Amino acid sequence: MQTYRKRCLITAGPTREFFDPARFISNPSTGKMGYALAKSAQIAGWHVDLVSGPVNISRPDGVTVHKVVTGQEMYAACKPLFEKCDILIMCAAVADLRPKNKSPEKLKKSGISMKIEFERVIDILKTLSQSKRHQTLVGFAAETEKVEKYARKKLVEKNLDWIVANQVGADGGGFADDRNTVMMIPKEGDVTTLGPALKTQIADQIITILDQSG
Repeated sequence: MQTYRKRCLITAGPTREFFDPARFISNPSTGKMGYALAKSAQIAGWHVDLVSGPVNISRPDGVTVHKVVTGQEMYAACKPLFEKCDILIMCAAVADLRPKNKSPEKLKKSGISMKIEFERVIDILKTLSQSKRHQTLVGFAAETEKVEKYARKKLVEKNLDWIVANQVGADGGGFADDRNTVMMIPKEGDVTTLGPALKTQIADQIITILDQSG
């Protein structure tokens, strides 16, 4: 029986929230960063559960992948896995809102309301953090301005140990890009800037930092 140094739960990719069976709200996340993290963690000798939204990326060898679509499905998949993991890396870009009413059939153009009522999707990371015991929690923050300020706010509000923040649309990369520049911000200690570099390289650095931090 194989033994692992750590047990890790990683989320990746976007989620989708449907108006009807043919239309949904989502975001530009491709899952590249989350899948790179999963591969790096597996190479580091960790057991990796990867909960993935809809992406066009092959499953990393040696990683257990759990496919989901909506935010609620992602939470349902993460909840039992979180209880037995050592590290949660919440890299997925979960849609914040969903249509309050979903049509069971495709709506005709003439039947689509121009005023759609939304409701909030469960905040997976904040909800899981409320049952945190021994786990190390790592969040991600993609911002367009005041990146460190907003990331630190999220770090506190969600009871995280680390947050990885980047500026969307900056020269260093972001959604869909193979490259990125991020700040890795701990609950206590100095900020580490990683990149600009390939996301695979940044993933290696993030896993190394988490490994060395215990």
